[in-house]
Amino acid sequence: MLLLTLETIDLNGAQSLLNLSNNLNLNKVLPTKVIIWKFRNNNPMRKSYINNKITIEAFDALIKLAVEMSKTLYPYIREILQSRDDIDKNPYPWNDFKNRFIELIYERFNINRMRVKKLIDTNGNDEIILKNLLALALCCSDEGYQKLRSSLLNF
Repeated sequence: MLLLTLETIDLNGAQSLLNLSNNLNLNKVLPTKVIIWKFRNNNPMRKSYINNKITIEAFDALIKLAVEMSKTLYPYIREILQSRDDIDKNPYPWNDFKNRFIELIYERFNINRMRVKKLIDTNGNDEIILKNLLALALCCSDEGYQKLRSSLLNF
């Protein structure tokens, strides 16, 4: 879900993830967009769910990607969060983000699943979206990798 949140912000998310993977020397674990896509399809809410066993090395690589991409996109994450807090003055960043997020859910997820229905419910999905954005905002620190990793392992 965090990678989908990042892709909602970065319109060229798949290519950005691959470029970032190359920059971080994660080519051994994540050499192509297809491999990254296969790891992301371990989410049972996706349309093309594949039950692959993710190695700890791949798990760590995906966390590193999420953290580094969060650092790059932090100004946008912050703008979206501020827009949510001050919806009367500047609703556009929050509303645009939320609409794109829901579009990506419809495109990539199995909308017949109950958990996915909660994600596309415009009246109730604010909390889920907000948690994802806050998690990404908080992992932008120097110890972001450790924070996100321990958070995901304790989830």
